[in-house]
Amino acid sequence: MFSKAFSAAVSGIDGIIVSVEADVSDGLPLFDLVGYLGSEVREARERVRISLKNSGFRLPPKRITINLSPADMRKEGTAFDLPIAVSILTAFGYIPQENLEETMIIGEVSLNGDIKKVNGVLPIVYTALKQGFTRCIVPESNAREGAVVQGIDVFGFETLQDVVRFLNNENYRDPTYINMEEILNQQDNIEELDFSDVTGQIAAKRAIEIAVSGMHNLLMVGPPGSGKTMLAKRIPTIMPELSFEESLEISKIYSVSGLLNNKDSLISKRPFRSPHHTITSAALTGGGRMPMPGEISLAHLGVLFLDEFPEFNRNTIEILRQPLEENEITISRLQGTYRYPCDFMLIAAMNPCSCGFYPDRNKCNCSINQVKRYLGKISKPLLDRIDISIECLQVNYKDLEARKLSETSSDIRKRVRIARDIQSNRYKNEKFYFNSQLTPKTISKYCKLEKEEYKILEDAFLKMDLSARAYHRILKVARTIADLDQSEIITKKHLCEAICYRSLDKKYWEE
Repeated sequence: MFSKAFSAAVSGIDGIIVSVEADVSDGLPLFDLVGYLGSEVREARERVRISLKNSGFRLPPKRITINLSPADMRKEGTAFDLPIAVSILTAFGYIPQENLEETMIIGEVSLNGDIKKVNGVLPIVYTALKQGFTRCIVPESNAREGAVVQGIDVFGFETLQDVVRFLNNENYRDPTYINMEEILNQQDNIEELDFSDVTGQIAAKRAIEIAVSGMHNLLMVGPPGSGKTMLAKRIPTIMPELSFEESLEISKIYSVSGLLNNKDSLISKRPFRSPHHTITSAALTGGGRMPMPGEISLAHLGVLFLDEFPEFNRNTIEILRQPLEENEITISRLQGTYRYPCDFMLIAAMNPCSCGFYPDRNKCNCSINQVKRYLGKISKPLLDRIDISIECLQVNYKDLEARKLSETSSDIRKRVRIARDIQSNRYKNEKFYFNSQLTPKTISKYCKLEKEEYKILEDAFLKMDLSARAYHRILKVARTIADLDQSEIITKKHLCEAICYRSLDKKYWEE
């Protein structure tokens, strides 16, 4: 007898429908799995056979063949255990075939018949909805994660016997329900870090506000203890709240990575990722034998903070060049190509020399060659991709003692939101949303200058020996500064401030 159940595989952060076909026929007793399978799927033969036995299902000795289609796509992971078990039971007559119509089945089975948690349920359920399925059967520990997708019924089960009774209409239950509004508002109930905690550093705060408003990359240079890390950790608190679509996109990445739990089934806050400088290239960008998202993808629509920037392996951080331009990372393997989104805001922090105090010669004993060697760990092409560089000076005692209240994150976020709304309205007919995403063609359309401003920019280009990329990034930053002032045109004031944010390139890297 022939039967068919439906499951799905994950490619990148998207689901691909997989048909699990079972055929039971007379012949030498055999349990065979075919369909370009990874080792975990091939091992499902023993897990499923013993799980069926221990769940009380006695199968007569027959030739059982399972095919996972399409056969030209490699299947990895343990999520196919449950659909394989269900398709076998259907072929033996334990479950009517018509009860499997429009039903997606995902889950790993243990030897005693329990159903265990798997990764990637959220993108699979989302794909099932788009493909016209009406319900999904998932492990109980993944039920809330799957229920995030509205418009499809998600049922969570703990044992194989419960699934069989449900498919035989013997065990009615309501689909899992979660209050989406409550989850999205969780961030308002959590005590956060706040910019009012930061004393001094007025210039750095201004640069951060500009960077967040236009999603520009930022580099902070300063001595130890000047507050670079403290400032970076508070950047997500001035970024606008996530929309549901953004939360869903981030959550799909975390679901594939196995970082979602049944309680926090949806990411409701902007990601802030701060990997250690010993991180490998694969861990930063993604990859591995079974490709998984890296830190740049886990920081999607949030912040990737690289502290002690020059201490990272040079080959590792040079890999960031392409993702910073394309907002996407492509990983190619023999079995396929995987694409992960990585539209993140890069925040980097570093000391100006190995001891940390250059150019203060009262504290710094580094020679010019030592300073250049230290700074030379950051290549010019990578620096060109950083829109704003700011110097964080040592905070003096008077500022610490003054106890003067600074602006709160909420105050800054209001201005950021206004600037982003201006960009959203301006680019409503374009394929991008922020000033940092402007192309050379659209820069000439949206960043027009008067004759005096062009002269200023020309002088800066020649004196600072800027590249074409740096020239364009100055115009993008100037456009953001103008948006913060709610100005339709870029004035001399806006342009000069944007040029100042490239001055560190000249001060430190070319002295």
